[in-house]
Amino acid sequence: MDYICIGQSTLDYNWSVPQIPATGKKVFAGDFRPGGGGMAATAAVAIARLGGQVAFWGRAGDDTAGHIMRDELGTCGVNVEQFRLLSGARSPVAAVLVDSNGERQISTFRGDLPEDPSWLALRQLKQCRAVMADMRWPAGAVEVFACARSLGIPTILDGDIADTDDYPRLLEQCDYALFSSNGLSAFAPDSDINNALTLARQYGCKVAGVTNGSEGTAWLDDHGLHCTPAIAVDAIDTTGAGDVFHGAFTLRIGEGYSSGDAIEFATAAAALKCCKRGAREGIPDREALDVFMEKYK
Repeated sequence: MDYICIGQSTLDYNWSVPQIPATGKKVFAGDFRPGGGGMAATAAVAIARLGGQVAFWGRAGDDTAGHIMRDELGTCGVNVEQFRLLSGARSPVAAVLVDSNGERQISTFRGDLPEDPSWLALRQLKQCRAVMADMRWPAGAVEVFACARSLGIPTILDGDIADTDDYPRLLEQCDYALFSSNGLSAFAPDSDINNALTLARQYGCKVAGVTNGSEGTAWLDDHGLHCTPAIAVDAIDTTGAGDVFHGAFTLRIGEGYSSGDAIEFATAAAALKCCKRGAREGIPDREALDVFMEKYK
């Protein structure tokens, strides 16, 4: 595999609602769709859709949800040989409410999965162009990042909300740390963007950035703070946009492009994804993305 994404796969139960209900209120859904989700797993699907040879490494229960997720990833062209279904464990599942403006609210059960990563086939990393991890399996991510770094392979972190102790050990092992706005706030509370990204770089990553929806992506490297604007689209569903961003960024870095080019590429992929419902249904293929990027140059 040219790319490996390690972390969480989730079975999403998606409801389309006119608006996100207030506490204690009921709302009727106009549509319901189950489907695969999870940050690293959806990033892997994005890489496959955009033409990369990619594997997902992760864990789920040997239950109905686990088998659905693994089968769907395989159908999407993702190698799942290192997606282990564990007897006696429960798979991660999520309830996703998407309103008429495309905004979503998510409640996730992360499963009850063992942390031990010793079974991972690290020898397979030797041929990789880039490795991406989310923060849902820290022990696995640290193991894979450390091995990848020893081999000179770029490592990309999806910096979402996590336990405080997990940020330092993952940032020490990654080259590119791209946070969600909530993830950056959890990592560096009460800090402005520049100070928070500076702190992230002090742990050892060479590029630290934060995605913030319609406000675009701010990112910090040796040359200072930059901002890549978002692309305005008529958003139908923002679910999975950040995951697609990380997958597309990982692919572009693996192809040898600069950070700025990779962020522009990822921004376009995430924007185009938002034009269709579902975390994965709207992920563009390479031809569609190239046409879209040419339009917005």
